[in-house]
Amino acid sequence: MTTTVTQYQADFPILRRQVHGHRLVYLDSAATSQKPTAVIDAELEYYRHSNANILRSVHTLAEESTEAYEATRREVAHFIGAPRPEEVIFTRGTTESLNLVARGWGDAHLEAGDAIVVTVLEHHSNLIPWQQLARRKGAELRYIELNPDGTLSMESAERVIDRRTKIVAVTHTSNVLGTITPVVSLADLVHGVGAILVVDAAQSVPHQPTDVAALGADFLAFSGHKMYGPTGIGVLWGRTAHLWGMDPVLYGGEMIGLVERDRATWAEIPQRFEGGTPNIAGVVGLRSAVRYLEQVGLNQTADHERALAEMACRRLQNIPGVTVYGPSGNRGALVAFNVDGIHPHDLAQALDAEGVAIRAGHHCAQPLMQWLGVPATARASFGLYNDESDIDALAAAIDSAQRYFQR
Repeated sequence: MTTTVTQYQADFPILRRQVHGHRLVYLDSAATSQKPTAVIDAELEYYRHSNANILRSVHTLAEESTEAYEATRREVAHFIGAPRPEEVIFTRGTTESLNLVARGWGDAHLEAGDAIVVTVLEHHSNLIPWQQLARRKGAELRYIELNPDGTLSMESAERVIDRRTKIVAVTHTSNVLGTITPVVSLADLVHGVGAILVVDAAQSVPHQPTDVAALGADFLAFSGHKMYGPTGIGVLWGRTAHLWGMDPVLYGGEMIGLVERDRATWAEIPQRFEGGTPNIAGVVGLRSAVRYLEQVGLNQTADHERALAEMACRRLQNIPGVTVYGPSGNRGALVAFNVDGIHPHDLAQALDAEGVAIRAGHHCAQPLMQWLGVPATARASFGLYNDESDIDALAAAIDSAQRYFQR
């Protein structure tokens, strides 16, 4: 794919920008990806041509809007290997999806003394909902620990997942270390004790083919904005039986079956979880993003981005004073690092002066920062529009920052 990446760069108008007199080198796709023209145009065309609320009116615009919305549900289901479109619930993003499971399924099924298991790798979005659920229900929160290289310890998993466990929530790909967790092996452990497996796939769905059935997940969450789609739109997929076992969390319009003065019943799934007017334009944009990724080819994208991550690791490891974190070899499309004597925030500002956009901070993963023994890291993350020249620019900008701060 590297030989044809220029073709894809041309699809992203923002990459034609200059920042501080330099070409934009965008290495922050793990925070949010850039958007191709096809996605931008899809949202604009919806507002120009078919804007209307869904599921309410019977006029032409409303029917067009509803069909576009439901067509996206069908295409997303196919994209992730979901057996039924109604298992796809639209949310505002991964964070809302995970909170929906914690509130809707967790509150209904957990009791005092039960256990919830997470990992040290988790983004706060896949940690705090479970912390709060444990506090509400009097449950125990347990952690699967890491091996020294940042991979998940299956020995630790086998110790902490037992008959008291009701929920295991794990990231598929760490947003800091790039660690790819052994979800299939975990699913066997989890289901063996009668628990459910919740997968945060925000950093995996945009970068590799996803098949929820093959993974063995019970719930899986991801965001549109990290997969070249709009902000403010996300997906929760859940097995039909589990969705029927969940309570709604957001009450209001179009999520009801019957409302009387003193009681109400709920609509079928998925509508019972989509109360109020949804982000219809975002859903339309998500459909375009799915089609774009399918056109490019996720196997091709995965190979390209992982090659870039491995290339970046090697380049940075060869720069004196740079520490790279996370496993070697098989990793997600990102690399976290620190430069001796330069705070990550200062480094990010110095790189921005060279047109290179990276992330700096604790990456919403403070327990993992504590495990690493650092307050923060810098992070470069890759999309299908990046190539080797971007890694060259990153390395050159780090060299420039080192010379500036070490004067």
